[in-house]
Amino acid sequence: MDQEATYRGTVYPWQCDHVGHMNIMWYVGKFDEANWNLFARLGLTPSYLRSSGRGMAAVQQNISYKRELLAGDIVEIRSHLLEIRDKSIRFRHDMTNAETGEMAAICEIIGVHMDRELRKSAPFADAIRQTALRYLTEPAEA
Repeated sequence: MDQEATYRGTVYPWQCDHVGHMNIMWYVGKFDEANWNLFARLGLTPSYLRSSGRGMAAVQQNISYKRELLAGDIVEIRSHLLEIRDKSIRFRHDMTNAETGEMAAICEIIGVHMDRELRKSAPFADAIRQTALRYLTEPAEA
């Protein structure tokens, strides 16, 4: 999955906190945007989720902050699918400063596929599971 970024954007001045670097709420927001691009590649598109009555819920999220991002920095996130189970996936986002190539943050998430009406976990459709298996990887530690 690392052949193409799942997010590209810029750090805007209003996203910075009192010490001048991007505030943690914006890291989370940019990782969330990468989630939806990753999900779409696996077949968990907005139209699939709407028509099937399914959804995705994050049940665990761990972020490691490595380097500051400042106003004007260009951000790139590449995502790696680490594991797929019957009803859950584990994936990692690597956020870099696109100009310098430096790792800014790493986010690992466990997401659960769910039935939105029953509010319970639900197995992935076979087609989604097969697509996901093609993207399965264990990236090198950053």
